[in-house]
Amino acid sequence: MKKLSLGAALCATAWLNASASNSSYTAATSPSKLEFSGTQAGAEFNGTFHEYTAFVEFNPDALEGARMDVQIQLASVDTKDKDRDKTIRGPDIFDTAHFPVAHYVTRSIAKSGNGYTAIGDLTLRSVTKEVPITFQFVPSSGSAKLVGAAQLKRLDFGAGQGDWKSTEWVADPVRISFALVLNGKP
Repeated sequence: MKKLSLGAALCATAWLNASASNSSYTAATSPSKLEFSGTQAGAEFNGTFHEYTAFVEFNPDALEGARMDVQIQLASVDTKDKDRDKTIRGPDIFDTAHFPVAHYVTRSIAKSGNGYTAIGDLTLRSVTKEVPITFQFVPSSGSAKLVGAAQLKRLDFGAGQGDWKSTEWVADPVRISFALVLNGKP
């Protein structure tokens, strides 16, 4: 038991030290943007999520303790088309009645090129898959900006049932983009 307690204490100390070396931020939903684009009937369409929370711990010099945790209220989807939004919220795409939240949490963040790459898990419709994101982190006094993108396939998450399981009318790839204004303690 002493070894387990000592191991737990060492893990907790390492986590606290990593957290202490990172700055903690939360995203301000306004003026931040969390958007996506897809293809329907050969034409691109864009959408926005208006309700989400994003917690970020980040320090470019201490990436081992960096993390992101984002929860998206799927019913807040807005593609500027009421019929499409109703279909997206419905049982064949997001099924917001049963799966109201999408959740993304990082497992690792590393420097890459002129920015960063995060490897994390996205849970959508109770399906969890790895989704890498690329981003840039721009600090400023008392805040920061996180700008990036990801690509995923909607059918990997079951976001396409019934008639929408086919890619004849709606393509499988979906591009996610974000520009998060982060407030917090740098």
